[in-house]
Amino acid sequence: MSLVRTSLLNGIAVVVKIGSALVLNKVLAIYVGPAGYAMIGQFQNVVSIVVSLAGGVMGTGVTKATAEHFDDETAQHRVWRTAVKFSILASLLSGAALLLFANRLALWLLDDASMSSIFVWLAVTLPAMAANNMLMAILNGKKEVGIYVMANIFGSVVSLVVTGILAFTAGLYGALVAFTINPALVLLSTAAVVARRDWFRPRFLWGEINRSALRGLAGFGLMGLTSGLAVPFSFMLIRDNLASHMGLTAAGYWQASWKISEIYLMLITTTLSVYYLPRLAEIKCARELKGEIFKIYRLVLPIVVAGALAIYGLRDLIIRTLFTPEFSPMRDLFGWQLTGDVIKVAAWVLAYVMLGRAMVKMYIASEILFAALLVFLSWVFVKIFGTVGISMAYALNYAIYLVAMALMTRGVLNTMKQVPVSPARIALEDGA
Repeated sequence: MSLVRTSLLNGIAVVVKIGSALVLNKVLAIYVGPAGYAMIGQFQNVVSIVVSLAGGVMGTGVTKATAEHFDDETAQHRVWRTAVKFSILASLLSGAALLLFANRLALWLLDDASMSSIFVWLAVTLPAMAANNMLMAILNGKKEVGIYVMANIFGSVVSLVVTGILAFTAGLYGALVAFTINPALVLLSTAAVVARRDWFRPRFLWGEINRSALRGLAGFGLMGLTSGLAVPFSFMLIRDNLASHMGLTAAGYWQASWKISEIYLMLITTTLSVYYLPRLAEIKCARELKGEIFKIYRLVLPIVVAGALAIYGLRDLIIRTLFTPEFSPMRDLFGWQLTGDVIKVAAWVLAYVMLGRAMVKMYIASEILFAALLVFLSWVFVKIFGTVGISMAYALNYAIYLVAMALMTRGVLNTMKQVPVSPARIALEDGA
């Protein structure tokens, strides 16, 4: 599957997802307001952390291993069974912890003990989330882009309909419930389309945990767990600090600006995960890796820069269209936020090399270090510059991260150059 074709197919799903997100964004802006928007962001970070603890971190490893063993279905099945069983067991344990501490979590994270039932919903749906994540990871690794697109489209539509209805009827509480049950509903469609593939049988997903496969997944599990905990937790600390100094409404402005970045970067981030990561798993020599990196840069950077400039120029129209007049103060965040987005994408292209090469220690260290640095910079800059300080900290943090990733990639390329490459492979690359 070529990069261009993958991008086009994936673009269909992204267009639907962006359209759904824009409509849903407007609904949430109307029915929950800036303060409610901040609460939704807080809860989404909680969901990310819980899903990571429930085995969601195995997804990247499953994708890489499936792509890597493309000609060995027996090895693929060992990986799938190990990952699925581990994820379900982890989700059951995580769900039990949520049920046990639901009241405390609601009071601590949402400042409202009456919201404890939200965490009950989350606990009940965790196994379904874990199963859906595994199926999507398998589809990605098998390079079944068409089905992957269909599953994402259905997920976007379900999210729009369910969240829209529940937010309209029950306000903030309804929106939070929707975020817990949407993945479980999407599982039905994902399982239906996967079950129709010739290479799939339900028995391939259940069996004993294979120690060799588990060791192979462990590194990716640690990397995913680190990212799944460090990033959402850092956002929670930033949001809490901003709410303490500038108020919950200001936290809502930042959450809204972040959501705009998230929406317009969907095409880039999903293409990286759908095409780039499996491709990196296949690459064996420095010359090929360098060429792939530059190919990605030539495609994604012009799109990101053009998108950032367009959004900045249309920021007032975007706020009026996607939000409400209450969100007008967020316009001051756009400049630094969009600058940070461009730098972040440039850094991510290089950071994916760590995932593709299974550089566990480097990945874990960088995720923890730069998540902590973002929190520190945001605390300092908010005191000096106010709400816009978070966006400034975001841009600076990723500028430093880009430099670090460039140095890391250069080291990887130098190491790979020392590995002898067969004449046949060189001829193949030159012919391509």
